[in-house]
Amino acid sequence: MNLGSKHKIETSFSMSSMTDVIFLLLIFFMLTSSFITPSGLPVNLPTSKSSNIVMQKISVTITPDLKYFVNDTEVSLSRLEHTLQTELKDKEGVVVLHCDKSVPVEHLVNVASIATKLEAKISLATKPD
Repeated sequence: MNLGSKHKIETSFSMSSMTDVIFLLLIFFMLTSSFITPSGLPVNLPTSKSSNIVMQKISVTITPDLKYFVNDTEVSLSRLEHTLQTELKDKEGVVVLHCDKSVPVEHLVNVASIATKLEAKISLATKPD
């Protein structure tokens, strides 16, 4: 008399559903992450209630002691237009301006007018409120 069961219970576990979940989570976090690359220079940005995310192509930074940087390279005000012109040749015409909030507005306007003269769009970087 055989009392054993004819049906054996399979103890293996399929990992295919787990990899699907991991890939879905990876895609979710990639799509919801921020695409802003922070500037490496220490400036105190003004705050804003609403902001748009702009893919940063060319970064112009004005520090509190009125030094100008184009993509983390220091540039004098007299060479700023020439440097922006050479940077805008290879890239899309978007200039992101990182300006310390203690800098007078006239310096911001100078950079904005240079970028406008070179037919580039300008965006002001702010930190969220």
